[in-house]
Amino acid sequence: MTQEAYVSQGPLTTEAGAPVADNQNSETAGVGGPVLVQDQLLLEKLAHFNRERIPERVVHARGAGAYGTFTVTADVTKYTRAKFLSEIGKQTEVFLRFSTVAGNLGAADAVRDPRGWAMKFYTEEGNYDLVGNNTPVFFIRDAIKFPDFIHTQKRDPYTGSQEADNVFDFWGLSPESTHQVTWLFGDRGIPASYRHMDGFGSHTFQWNNEDGEVFWVKYHFKTDQGIKNLTAEEAEVLAGKDPDSHQRDLRESIERGEFPTWTAYVQIMPAADAATYRFNPFDLTKVWPKADYPLIEYGKLELNRNPENIFAEVEQSIFSPAHFVPGIGPSPDKMLQGRLFGYGDAHRYRVGINADQLPVNRPHATEARTNSRDGYLYDGRHAGAKNYEPNSFGGPAQTGRPLWQPFSGFTGATGNHPTPVHAEDNDFVQAGNLYRLMTEDEKERLINNLAGAISGVTRDDIAERAINNFRQADADFGKRLEAAVQALRG
Repeated sequence: MTQEAYVSQGPLTTEAGAPVADNQNSETAGVGGPVLVQDQLLLEKLAHFNRERIPERVVHARGAGAYGTFTVTADVTKYTRAKFLSEIGKQTEVFLRFSTVAGNLGAADAVRDPRGWAMKFYTEEGNYDLVGNNTPVFFIRDAIKFPDFIHTQKRDPYTGSQEADNVFDFWGLSPESTHQVTWLFGDRGIPASYRHMDGFGSHTFQWNNEDGEVFWVKYHFKTDQGIKNLTAEEAEVLAGKDPDSHQRDLRESIERGEFPTWTAYVQIMPAADAATYRFNPFDLTKVWPKADYPLIEYGKLELNRNPENIFAEVEQSIFSPAHFVPGIGPSPDKMLQGRLFGYGDAHRYRVGINADQLPVNRPHATEARTNSRDGYLYDGRHAGAKNYEPNSFGGPAQTGRPLWQPFSGFTGATGNHPTPVHAEDNDFVQAGNLYRLMTEDEKERLINNLAGAISGVTRDDIAERAINNFRQADADFGKRLEAAVQALRG
């Protein structure tokens, strides 16, 4: 097809809007001569190209996203005053970013890794971000250990590769990871696609109603497509054939009009139950058994629109657990408390101080009214308005009503305190329960997956310490894993 056959959208321009005469040939000092510095189009294009990548996320770098709607299906107003949950049938626009945790931006999708579940609700009271995973628990319970944990999952500073020694050395010395590791190396450790996995808020959050009553909640999003997973062997083949498998599947399903949906549930614990509950309800390495706090359906999530530009809308999208709205707030979960700072700080470094005002991140159903000014990529949206509060020039004013209710019941001296232990808390009980729920085939695959990973450890003491954690979770689990590792290590 000749160039003349294309329909022009209008003249190509420079960044400043001037029309471009020639986009095929740079300016030179005569035919075959050196390029001239006066060719500002060339310099502009090269300079922009050199800067068109921002630092990738340290974690969750590899991701895909889509827009959609969240629809309320049940009355939860006795638990929360959040307006986007205020009536049955009410719809809120959302943006959901899926991701792997450890891989770089160019890594394959079909790998054994937790999947990030970062969800932005564009509510009329501001954006609410729910940032969780496709697992209901995590490897650690205190954010002070998070940088160390992630360092073990990323490339070793000497070898430049991920090292089994680092991974299992940390997990073996951090027995609270046993529950999540059991989950990760089981069947759900490699989802077949983003559409065929569940999502969780993972942490415990606060809901509070119009009367100021407090409830602790956990979020669950159950896939309506059904759970589908890949075996280790299937994933190895797919990751080599199509590294973009999950991103492609999500995009193409929406293009076909096959919009993926999830049914949203919540577990609700009255605040008074927390102090005496058998497990610490704010420990991220634990679940609340559904027999104690059953799932309550309250909504439907549908993804129905793809981003127009991956960089602008997926890479530059930011999510922070600190983005709450009235009626929803944090809990004393020590991992969550650290994330309240860590996520926003990462975005300010990675995308810039005005990242919240990019189209994908700014409020869609209301307007942000702040006194923050200037900084990288500031767009002048405040015009000449005063930049302080209080002021007598009609500027925005505080409401006097906090988004969430204060925590209470804490006593004693400040210090580096461990997470409180409740009656049935230990690092192994729920991992053992999970193992015993599995069928014999599921157990066999779990053992084989773990043994394959541990067999790559070079030091016997690291391997034995890792195996011992699973032995404490369940004697049969440990015995079978030990035998499988020994067989592989010779």
